[in-house]
Amino acid sequence: MSDQEEIYQKIAKVLEELFEIDPDDIHPEANLYQDLDIDSIDAVDLVVELKKMTGKKIRPEDFKSVRTVQDVVTEVEKLLG
Repeated sequence: MSDQEEIYQKIAKVLEELFEIDPDDIHPEANLYQDLDIDSIDAVDLVVELKKMTGKKIRPEDFKSVRTVQDVVTEVEKLLG
C-alpha cells in the first residue's frame, strides 16, 4: 500500500465486506458513526482488520479522533509512513 487512493480502496472494501455497508454510502467524508452506523464494537473490529492489513500494532488512542473514512485513511497512511 503506497498512496491514499490505494489505502482508501482497501478500507472501503473492509467496510463493505465486514459491516455490509452499501458501497454507495462509502465516501471520504462519510462519518463512521452517523452515516455508516459503525458502533464501538465495530470500531474495534475495524482496528483489528487494519492491523492485519498494515502488519502494524495499532494503539487505540491513535484512533480516538477518527470520525470519517478519510480520517481512517490518514491514520493508516501515518502508520505506514
